[in-house]
Amino acid sequence: MTLFDAIDEEIRDARDRARRLDQLTRQRVTLIRQIDEVRSLLAELQRQLVKEDRDVAKLEQGGFTAFISGILGNKEEDLARERAEAAAVRQRVDGQRTRLEWLNTDLRTTDQSLVQLGNPSNELDVLLARKERMLVESADPRGRELADIAAQLANVTADLREHEEARQAGVAASQAVGYVLRHLGSARGASTWDMLGGGAFTDMVEHGHLQQADQAAWHAQRALDTFSRELADIGVRASPQMPEVDTRWFADVFFDNIITDAIKHRRIARTGEAVREVAEWAGSMVNDLAARCVELTRHRDALARRREQLLNA
Repeated sequence: MTLFDAIDEEIRDARDRARRLDQLTRQRVTLIRQIDEVRSLLAELQRQLVKEDRDVAKLEQGGFTAFISGILGNKEEDLARERAEAAAVRQRVDGQRTRLEWLNTDLRTTDQSLVQLGNPSNELDVLLARKERMLVESADPRGRELADIAAQLANVTADLREHEEARQAGVAASQAVGYVLRHLGSARGASTWDMLGGGAFTDMVEHGHLQQADQAAWHAQRALDTFSRELADIGVRASPQMPEVDTRWFADVFFDNIITDAIKHRRIARTGEAVREVAEWAGSMVNDLAARCVELTRHRDALARRREQLLNA
């Protein structure tokens, strides 16, 4: 036991809570930015949905557009296409609404945590002032170095915790994106068979994998949103976005031929490439974070060994 053990413990606790306060404050800023972005996207999608529904209504209710389509003999095809496009936009509206609910839930949780933390910065200032008086009055030459090591240990430990949290969020995001890639890969395989004459069953399998990929993409986006907040907490700003998995391409059975099958195949491939870029970015960030965690762990251990040497001297 040393003269400073009790107050050092109080300082460590106050410093940890102060760091946590800073962390949550930065996360809140990122959350507000994400919420604003989603609201903007949602407003645009809702305007687009109104237009798509209007186009469907024109064909269903008759009028000049329906008249022209009837003359050309492709009214049913046009109606099927417009309905598919409207359904696709509606699906994205629902997805962005769900994403907005997730973000608002995270914001409420963050605000509650901020309230619970109180004002640890002020507590820390009071404790440091008290310890400074104790050090001035102490004749032990180890006092100041121990105090300096304690401060460094607190900072390094907090940095390590924040980097590890970011790394774990990155791993979760990478896994979620990988799940999307697997479904897109399966859809691409089915699309290949479809071009070779797979028929209606292959279309159904292909469509099923794309629906699953689309659902998985929304969960991956949430994981990426969480990852970006954790990155912002350590000073890295990023806004990774999952590409759209456009399932409407596969809903329009009126255009099932070798030409459209080839177009669908290329679109699946392009979507897969875009998702793979996100996956590679996330993987690279996770590797960088892991390397930084190793460095911080070494620094922390070195400080702990020096502290033990001073206490045992």
